[in-house]
Amino acid sequence: MSITNVELSKNELELVTSSEFILTKNRIIEKVYNLFGGLINNYQTQLNKYKQTLPAEVFSVSPKIYKGENYLGLPYVMMDCPRVFIKNDILTVRSFFWWGNFFSITLQLSGKYLAEHRENIFIGLKNKNAADLFVCIHDEQWDHHFKATNYKSIKEINIEEILQKPFLKIAQKFSLFDWDKSTEFFESTYAELLKLLAAS
Repeated sequence: MSITNVELSKNELELVTSSEFILTKNRIIEKVYNLFGGLINNYQTQLNKYKQTLPAEVFSVSPKIYKGENYLGLPYVMMDCPRVFIKNDILTVRSFFWWGNFFSITLQLSGKYLAEHRENIFIGLKNKNAADLFVCIHDEQWDHHFKATNYKSIKEINIEEILQKPFLKIAQKFSLFDWDKSTEFFESTYAELLKLLAAS
């Protein structure tokens, strides 16, 4: 049995013989963890404003930060707050870091939570300046990339039509080059997404 494609390019050889790249990558991932951890208090404070309008289970589950090495081949970190996943009934706001690509934040609803909040979201999207938001048009709800097959600008879609899907994902992305402004991005966009649920 012959072994093929095991030779290293010059660039690959430089990387495999240096520990600095991996150590730097680990430091960056730790900083993303710290960034997301630092958002939790703000998120929960904002969420508590809606105790009268959101279901009790939204407030009974603590936020959780996850990481992985292989979303489309690249490392990622994500945080769900709130995080309600009960079979087909989902209500979460997911903050996401994807190595080499972007930060993003997504309101994701399905099942009874989408049914309960569909009208509010329709009103909210119609009444607000939501031109910078994206809506998932794909049939698969667990993809996070912003390719044209997955997300379209809200300006390009029929809101009534998209709200008839079995799930809804409304998202915004943010450049990694603007890292120093990421906290402001997450906090302000989180507030906007929560307002959509209440159409306030």
